Amino acid sequence: MNAPTDISMKTDDVLKVELEVFRRQHRDLDEAIHAMQDKGTSDQLTIRRLKKQKLWLKDIIAQIEDRLLPDIIA
Repeated sequence: MNAPTDISMKTDDVLKVELEVFRRQHRDLDEAIHAMQDKGTSDQLTIRRLKKQKLWLKDIIAQIEDRLLPDIIA
């Protein structure tokens, strides 16, 4: 969550690598949240914090995807 969010100065190659890293982090958080919830003894504050981090990653992923795959009206 400490990664810079300004994607305007980054090349497409850098963004592609970051996109894969963020997607992997998003999947890992999702798995961690599910594991904590299935366990039943998890701390709700921790789950809430992980969910916020997951949403932040989702927003960054969407921004990068929009930059790499702009809408083209044909």
